[in-house]
Amino acid sequence: MHRSKIPIQEWFWSVYLVATRTPGISAKQLQRQLGISNYETAWYLLQRLRKGMVNGNRAPLDGLIEADETIIGGPAKGMKGRGVTQGVHNSLVIGAVEVMPYVDKKGVGKERAGRLRLDLIDHADEKTIREFLKINVAAGASVRTDGWRGYSRTALSGYKHTAQVQGSPEHAHQLAPHIHRVFSNLKTWLQGTHHGVEAKYLQGYLDEFVFRFNRRQTPMAAFQTLLGIAVTKKPISLVKLREPESTG
Repeated sequence: MHRSKIPIQEWFWSVYLVATRTPGISAKQLQRQLGISNYETAWYLLQRLRKGMVNGNRAPLDGLIEADETIIGGPAKGMKGRGVTQGVHNSLVIGAVEVMPYVDKKGVGKERAGRLRLDLIDHADEKTIREFLKINVAAGASVRTDGWRGYSRTALSGYKHTAQVQGSPEHAHQLAPHIHRVFSNLKTWLQGTHHGVEAKYLQGYLDEFVFRFNRRQTPMAAFQTLLGIAVTKKPISLVKLREPESTG
């Protein structure tokens, strides 16, 4: 908000809409909602808010974790599996979600998704996966993965690793239902609310999805939290926001 030409009340309305609307809000929708004069101003505002959605002091995921990757974008001709990211318009996203056990009203033990982390990466190799886990998952946690070689003994050092080798990609959602449900919802949201996102800006949208997913039960707390985090961030220029996101 520092030295911004946007009135302070529009900043607060924007924070409220982003944090409390279940599907989020696109720059075009925000422009219409607040009567902002041009699209670029609304886009700039939302991008700045996305930069304020990551708390540098957030606690790492713990307990039982599901980890996997997904492709964002269209298929690459002649490519399969992780190799599909060689397509120009494809991005590789790695994710980890807590699996929370609970007992329903009938006394049946079940699971639900807890907190989430998502990162844009270049390769699903041992080094990249190790770095992602080290930053986002507490040491000693139990990590459930598929049989991909990137989840090696070295990458999972310090964690309790359960590798469930899938017979075919069609069965992946059965072995890791929570992270695959997250991926499905993420893709629906990117296409439905934002009608697709350029790869160079994708990390900001991943940060927004994570922020709202982790606070989906408490939208008003999300509003207060975003205001609290945003005021601790340094101002960022439009030129800086338009620079491509770095990947792991």
